[in-house]
Amino acid sequence: METNVRTSHRSQTRNFRILRLLQTVAVLLLVFLPAPGLWQPHPLTAYGQTSDSIHFTEALRFQEVAPGIEYGQTTSGHLSKDELTGPWLINVLRIDLSRASLKIVHGLDEGVGMETVSSLAARFRAAAATNGGYFRTTGTYRGESIGLLLLDGKLISEPYNDRAELGLINAGSKTEVVFGHLKFSGEISVGSVKHDVQGLNRPLSANELIVFTPEFHRTTLTNSDGIEVVVRGNKVAAIGDLKGSRESPSDGDVISAIGSAREWVKRNLRKGSKTAFTWRLDPIAPDTDEAWRHAYSMLGGGPQLIKAGKIAITDKQEKMAPGFATDRHPRTAIAKLQSGKLLLLTVDGRQPGVSTGMSLNMLAQLLLEFNALEAINLDGGGSTTMVVGDKIVNKPSDQTGERPVSDAILIFSQPK
Repeated sequence: METNVRTSHRSQTRNFRILRLLQTVAVLLLVFLPAPGLWQPHPLTAYGQTSDSIHFTEALRFQEVAPGIEYGQTTSGHLSKDELTGPWLINVLRIDLSRASLKIVHGLDEGVGMETVSSLAARFRAAAATNGGYFRTTGTYRGESIGLLLLDGKLISEPYNDRAELGLINAGSKTEVVFGHLKFSGEISVGSVKHDVQGLNRPLSANELIVFTPEFHRTTLTNSDGIEVVVRGNKVAAIGDLKGSRESPSDGDVISAIGSAREWVKRNLRKGSKTAFTWRLDPIAPDTDEAWRHAYSMLGGGPQLIKAGKIAITDKQEKMAPGFATDRHPRTAIAKLQSGKLLLLTVDGRQPGVSTGMSLNMLAQLLLEFNALEAINLDGGGSTTMVVGDKIVNKPSDQTGERPVSDAILIFSQPK
């Protein structure tokens, strides 16, 4: 009898616990299941929007691969059915700018050249490297930089859509890096007569006047719709109208114009005319003007990710394509840290089970884990590549492997 009473009591207790569990499940369903048609989950909310929700770098450890250059790799997150939890393969270079230096280079050393990051790193004997800015991937001008490119004081390409840029400054024995947004202005002058220059070393749009410099290519690669003027020593050396693809002099420039700009050239330039091409780059935010004046090389990317230590993504201001910021892609980024060191980082993507890629918000959160003070996004997708020593350490997403790119950021060790 005593045994039956105990059994009955245990049965009642078990039933009570089951009832409480069912009540709890019912409450959770009411809270988390939306009414039909009222709410659909946004992909971003599934993997969090604050830096507190995910810690990407808990397992990351750096090792010095050369004086002033540290490297680390980690995989964070985990595979799930919807791939919103990762994984993410992350490669990082942390650079002490008092012990190492940077150099921006263009593929094949010409404006339409393309070369892999590993080839550029090997050719210049760099300790490490990543891909750089955006570029034209198809057509006659394949390899032409889209965005600012200034190499050792020579302007190769003008800014594009007010996108974020970085500049390298020689400060004695130390390299400094400045981030911001620049605008281009240029003009051709013949005596007191002037005409705006719309850009450099790129295809012409309607009614534009473009200047091709010796760094571009052996010819201008233009079609026969416009007029082209060869200038040497500030004098017009030759004029070709409706011919196209003029040979570029090693000691001068080619003025190329179509539409209304072509008519201006026909009216004002003659063989032997004295002419001058001048240009300038001005910060859109004037408080950084002085720093930019000392930059010997500059590279355009975009958009901005971090400003003054806070997430400040400017994809709309910089006219990035719809979905560019929110979709998950392979990414490359560069950041200045509160410690004064520089960070170059890649996140692989488009590889289920290996690395799924990141939105820009996630990328910015990742950079904040390193105490980023300023940061910009660089070219990503299949271009995302990091080389350390003579090895590609990330996993480029193109099925054909490492992609040739227009330019790269090279890191050199300069031990004290």
